Amino acid sequence: MNLNSALAIRTSRFLFWGAAVFAVTMAVLPKPPQMPMDKFGDKFEHMLAFSVLTVLANLSYRAMPRLRIAERLSFLGALIEVVQSIPALHRDCDIRDWVADTLAILVVTALCALVARRWGQAQPQP
Repeated sequence: MNLNSALAIRTSRFLFWGAAVFAVTMAVLPKPPQMPMDKFGDKFEHMLAFSVLTVLANLSYRAMPRLRIAERLSFLGALIEVVQSIPALHRDCDIRDWVADTLAILVVTALCALVARRWGQAQPQP
């Protein structure tokens, strides 16, 4: 691995973990601030957040099998919904949000696999 690719991986990991912290924080705040994409609805926000996380995770952890990345991101989405069921947070736990997260994760994972195949990047076997 050369210096440029090491820097790219470090940068993508920094962006991934920053996006993950931002997404989880926004999901568990009792009253999150208004965001420009609020006008598109809750499911759009979920799918956008998990699409970005999936792209960044696939860039950051190239040696990890894509399905493992998808599984762990889907678990994060489910965990967020469980935390939102805590009454003190005044949030709604909705399994359809987790389904939206998981659908976005699976679609973006497939797109990442297609792009990687097109660029000739091998993916390790599980």
